[in-house]
Amino acid sequence: MKKGLILINAYYTIPSYLNQATRLKEELFKLGVSCDVVKSDALTLAIAGGNVTALADDYSFCIYLDKDKYLSMMLEKLGLRLFNSHAAVCACDDKMTTVILLAGSGIPMPDTVAGPLCFLKDETVKEDFLDRVERQLGYPLIAKESFGSLGKGVYKIDDRDKLRRISQKLMRVPHLFQKYVATSYGKDVRVTVVGGKVVAAMKRESDGDFRSNLELGGKGTPFFPDEKLKALSAKTASLLGLDYCGIDWLFGENGDFVLCEVNSNAFFGGIEKVTGVNVAKAYARHVVTEIYAK
Repeated sequence: MKKGLILINAYYTIPSYLNQATRLKEELFKLGVSCDVVKSDALTLAIAGGNVTALADDYSFCIYLDKDKYLSMMLEKLGLRLFNSHAAVCACDDKMTTVILLAGSGIPMPDTVAGPLCFLKDETVKEDFLDRVERQLGYPLIAKESFGSLGKGVYKIDDRDKLRRISQKLMRVPHLFQKYVATSYGKDVRVTVVGGKVVAAMKRESDGDFRSNLELGGKGTPFFPDEKLKALSAKTASLLGLDYCGIDWLFGENGDFVLCEVNSNAFFGGIEKVTGVNVAKAYARHVVTEIYAK
């Protein structure tokens, strides 16, 4: 029987994350592909004798549900096809990298300023930098840790005092600042793209938070994107080299959409329940087509 690897993080155990692996394994089995779900620490890959040590099993592919860039590099070094690739996961895992890679492509994004990273222990944030952030973005503005998910590490900043405090808090971790899109307060659209095609979309809304994530209490309803949003979503996924992703769009002015972020391993349990679309099946079919039908 054809065999694949579904790689999950050794320590991440929330149900919505583990559901990814379970659903994909089920749908791949229906297509005649057996999969091992393996935690990242169980592979114990190493560099020995100048080479990456081989895997114990002969897998045709790996659905990579982790963000460990070293492990993905080693797996690709062994010649294994990853869904998503090492480069694609790295491009989305770092929000500032995502913005830089998409710059100049025609993808609408909020004005963004990278936060300077401090490597010293007792430094304080520079007031002249805060001046530049204020002039570029105005208030309110958004601060984000470059690495984070589920709405964590995201801050709405309304004045200079909070800007100073959040900047001081984040100065030793990668972070960025973005223009606040007031027309999208508490709501956005999640679009799921598989193999370059939009397969599902939902509107997410929160009653009491500027963030709309389902994991933070937001509610989802089916959404039917027009051809323009479908094209923007497919283009974004293509530019970042993604086989699968969830793209979050903010409601901009005049009915236009503005990119919030791109999630290379977006949970699909919520969007499956909201829309009735079998996202796991679409992803599984894409994998099988890529590996066995070409």
